[in-house]
Amino acid sequence: MLFVGDVVGPAGCAAALDLVPRLREELDLDAVVANAENSAPAGRGVTRESGSALLSVADFLTLGNHAFDAEGYRAFLEEESRVVRPANFGKKDPGSGWGLFQAGGVTVGVTNVLGRVFVERTKMSPFEAADRAVAEMEEQGADLVLVDSHAEATSEKLALGHYLDGRVHAVLGTHTHVPTADLAILPGGTAYVTDVGMTGCKDSIIGFERDDFLALFLGDWRGISVASRGPILFNAALVEFDLDAGRAVGVETARREWKP
Repeated sequence: MLFVGDVVGPAGCAAALDLVPRLREELDLDAVVANAENSAPAGRGVTRESGSALLSVADFLTLGNHAFDAEGYRAFLEEESRVVRPANFGKKDPGSGWGLFQAGGVTVGVTNVLGRVFVERTKMSPFEAADRAVAEMEEQGADLVLVDSHAEATSEKLALGHYLDGRVHAVLGTHTHVPTADLAILPGGTAYVTDVGMTGCKDSIIGFERDDFLALFLGDWRGISVASRGPILFNAALVEFDLDAGRAVGVETARREWKP
């Protein structure tokens, strides 16, 4: 399975649309999941257009704290079962916190949980949300369970990985857009990485215009625009599973640089 890190804006979408079909053949992939919470034109949220485009090459999408930031998200999330927003959002919020899809005769369960350290978007613990989602997916017959850990703090992501070790097949981190070098198979057989990284403009700060972010940190707020020029970094994690053994057996980076 290939898990694609946060796809940022139109540039990130363009790279994913071109690279994912080629990587399916090159890497002999059975499934592709991508984080789409920054895929909207402004770089925050998902729209019907950006989500549908990514679903034309990926099997399933996850979101995050920006899930509801773009116009038109509600109808898309209510109609499309192959997209999940954080499971620790409220029950009355649109969409679902977990979902299933089929890949090569295997039922894959996917959930998205949002951290609470430095992120003020939910009162429910990601640990509690993950417990509930995993139990529901297993009850619905999931053979393989993937958790997108969308959080700011590395310690919170690591804690969730160890908490779920042996109970799910992969805990893959998103949100901070900077890939970490700690890919591992945890003792219980769960594939883990603190952050997969982004799919967005290389000449940027986490996918957004450098000057805008510099102005923010220097006290001259102007707003932040999504970057759109130059080569695109495509960051993903490639995970191999042994379903008979019920564990992950390999996890590595799948990084490409794509030029429009």
